[in-house]
Amino acid sequence: MTLALDTHTALNPRSISGDRLRKLVVERTGDPVLAHEAHVVSQVLPFKVSSYVVDELIDWDRAPDDPIYRLTFPHRDMLEAEHFAVIEQAVVQGDRAGIRKAADTVRGALNPHPGDQMSMNVPQHDDIDGSGMQHKYAETLLVFPRQGQTCHSYCGYCFRWAQFVDQPDLRMAVSGPEAMTRYLDRHPMITDVLLTGGDPLVMRTDLLASYLEPLLEPERAHVDTVRIGTKAVSFWPYRLLAGPEADSVLRLLERLTAAGKHVAVMLHLSHVAELQTDAAKAALARLASTGAVLRAQAPVVRHVNDDPRVWADLWQAQVRHNVVPYYMFVERDTGARPYYGLPLARAYDIYREALQQVSGLGRTARGPVMSASPGKVVIDGVVELDGGRAFALRYLQARNPEMVGRPFFAAYDE
Repeated sequence: MTLALDTHTALNPRSISGDRLRKLVVERTGDPVLAHEAHVVSQVLPFKVSSYVVDELIDWDRAPDDPIYRLTFPHRDMLEAEHFAVIEQAVVQGDRAGIRKAADTVRGALNPHPGDQMSMNVPQHDDIDGSGMQHKYAETLLVFPRQGQTCHSYCGYCFRWAQFVDQPDLRMAVSGPEAMTRYLDRHPMITDVLLTGGDPLVMRTDLLASYLEPLLEPERAHVDTVRIGTKAVSFWPYRLLAGPEADSVLRLLERLTAAGKHVAVMLHLSHVAELQTDAAKAALARLASTGAVLRAQAPVVRHVNDDPRVWADLWQAQVRHNVVPYYMFVERDTGARPYYGLPLARAYDIYREALQQVSGLGRTARGPVMSASPGKVVIDGVVELDGGRAFALRYLQARNPEMVGRPFFAAYDE
């Protein structure tokens, strides 16, 4: 498709964060109370939004109830009432040290690293710093490049929110590819490398290439699949459309696919509105042209996509643009979960009803899927047992491979 681009805008990413949040919300909604409450919450949970999201995706006539607004902007109900009150008091007093101390305390109560990410997933070697990698499943290594530990915009429900706050002890990152390559050389059972964050596509292409090109070396032929997790198509599609950086990242993906690697771009797509702009459609087309396989995943969350019709529309749009629906996740037990989280029974109903509205090509999405310390668990249904109703569950992936595929039951709860 032909897309008319404002080159200056496309080549100059602009984001809003910090104290500019209040001004933006007042300007766009005329509601100073909403702006104040958003500012208070942003002292605890990270906030950053791109000008593209502000100008192209959010329907400000519907704010604060627009789903993309709810996805990206803080709301007072993201914090428990007592936590909000403590932070608000510090904000009103203008005590920066007090705000910092109170925010650190509240963050500690929000389970910043769910699923034993820090305690059980980080590789332990005397001579390799594994602090910016995770190796939970035998076949897959997650790598967190330091330069990619931010995003063009932040999702309010992000389970990695702790990567983006000013507490270095909560952050996972590697400063370069050396630890990754050394670890891979010692673990030939690893077939998949996933660059994650944050968003690796915020990085310059030369930095991204420094992590990916070593995977083409003969000694790493055991790495068949390269995955890149990103929400750039939704939050800054110009990364793939404009200027030499856009062209160079596409050439990098082409080199990987030409060398025989399976390149999977793991798109984070939360709502069909993200796929309705010309820029997003063009970005998807350019990605697909590289030979990479595009897959999409997101959690089902209150206020954003807790509607079967929204998911059916999203999956249909994905198929239309050569994207394979992959996962519908359940919100994890961290951060703003009380605000975004849904009961498992409701998540299952949304998945099942959405599935009924799409063709077989849209039914590749697995869900609802829970990520927990032992592994990824999918809800297969609700059954009647002698003791009452129960969820039928199954491990899609597990820390212990013997558990994969085994069905089990859990007490039903609405």
